[in-house]
Amino acid sequence: MAQPLPSGLPETVADEEELARLLRSSGHFSSTVVKASAFIPAKDGKTSVIRHGAEPREELWTLARLFLGPEIKFHGAAICKARSIREQLLDVVADEPPPRHGNIVNWPLNADAELQKAQQKELALAIAAVSRLVRIEG
Repeated sequence: MAQPLPSGLPETVADEEELARLLRSSGHFSSTVVKASAFIPAKDGKTSVIRHGAEPREELWTLARLFLGPEIKFHGAAICKARSIREQLLDVVADEPPPRHGNIVNWPLNADAELQKAQQKELALAIAAVSRLVRIEG
């Protein structure tokens, strides 16, 4: 049996776990919805998430500041279940430290850069469509 991580969470991310993708750009959302751009993987082929849902909200924002640093501005988070990621044939894996950190992995890779971009955007659109926007108030 797998040992818990330093955060106390299990090493395996459960399908029912809520994940928060921090929204650092105003281009990652509109007034009511999350955009696909919020989930596009970084150059390393991973999309960073926090293993935390929308509530308690203050704990989510505290974790966000821990992840990003106090000087980095963010606008909120996109919340979705790990199952929504896996339904797109991607996966979510624990990646501590920092505590409660995870990555969305297994994004399509393709020798044709334009095709790869299109494939990744299609998956990101599907995830964004089932994600809930949580904005920082104030």
